Amino acid sequence: MKEAIKWTLNRMPKSEDKQLSVMSLSNVAKARFFHSSFPQYSITPLAGLEGMAKYLGLAGLYVKNEAHRFGLNAFKVLGGSFAMGRYIAKEMGRDVSEMTYDYLTSEAFRREFGQATFFTATDGNHGRGVAWAANKLGQKAVVHMPKGSSQPRFDNIAKEGAQVTIEEVNYDDCVRMAAAEAAQTEHGVIVQDTAWDGYEEIPSWIMQGYGTMAGESAEQLRQIGVNRPTHVFVQAGVGSLAGAVVGYFTNLFPNDPPKFIVMEAQAADCLYQGAMAGDGKPRVVDGDLKTIMAGLACGEPNTISWDILRNHVTAFVSCPDWVSARGMRMLGVPVKGDPVVISGESGAVGMGLIAALMETGEYKDLREAIGLDRYSQVLMFSTEGNTDPLKFRKVLWDGEFATV
Repeated sequence: MKEAIKWTLNRMPKSEDKQLSVMSLSNVAKARFFHSSFPQYSITPLAGLEGMAKYLGLAGLYVKNEAHRFGLNAFKVLGGSFAMGRYIAKEMGRDVSEMTYDYLTSEAFRREFGQATFFTATDGNHGRGVAWAANKLGQKAVVHMPKGSSQPRFDNIAKEGAQVTIEEVNYDDCVRMAAAEAAQTEHGVIVQDTAWDGYEEIPSWIMQGYGTMAGESAEQLRQIGVNRPTHVFVQAGVGSLAGAVVGYFTNLFPNDPPKFIVMEAQAADCLYQGAMAGDGKPRVVDGDLKTIMAGLACGEPNTISWDILRNHVTAFVSCPDWVSARGMRMLGVPVKGDPVVISGESGAVGMGLIAALMETGEYKDLREAIGLDRYSQVLMFSTEGNTDPLKFRKVLWDGEFATV
């Protein structure tokens, strides 16, 4: 018997919406300029799944494929790198627009700034992005991973020259460990995409970095004649990516925003729990947070993102692992004529959920509540490629987490 998808519509009271400006179009433009200065930068593909849309009964289904981002197989580097650029700019009393790749890798910069040590906790992709950016910019990185982290993800971080460990604690405890070490290190700073009281600036910069991905996808949709997606499906761990995407599209379409559906791993569904409580206050999920969606295994919400999400999200959805596994198979073995999208466990949950909503009557209430139908133009984000080859094969080859 497969576990049920849980969902709730957003009935939380609105706040003053002060955090929406974090994702202003001008802030996202600064991030995009920063990223485009890197020689490794290129716009990642937007896969139009025409066959899948027809099969499911949608007008359009578009998948932003982040497996191609900077050669790192995941979107996360966008946040960590931009936060580094903004941190360095602030330390030097300069504007981030001056922090181009050429300058940050120059001898003049090394003489003026020296070296900082960037600490972070990660389930894999964020730490790899921080390690890569630190390596490219001649900085240091220290990365802590929670228990159960996969060896390939550890190895990819170590290859970038970072000091990396797998600890015997969960993700949220690794965050606390990294923060404590950064506080005790000269020129030490924690680069984490979760915010808490007193630690808001860097997470807001990370979110702006993620805005590059959202901005590219909006442009790519316009180029194929879709002026505005009707629905945006976005996954959440601490909620930084979700807050970035929801914030950007709300600022882009202030008078007629898309419907936003935020998805979490059922084992770590802190945003869904907060929405269920309905009072507007965030909730925390603790324990081992065991799920194949390693990148979403976070139990404590980013407070900046939470404020954006509670004001603008249509529905919060808690997804068992089979949803993601099915999405991986559907994207990896697509309808004839559609491009293949190699999507990892945290990247494919949107595909699995969209299919569950459209294929059966089981989730008809949610489908109708969000108005998902044959007129819908749907955008989702495959945030990672095949970052854990063994797990990927188990799902695609061996049928792990089958739906029957």
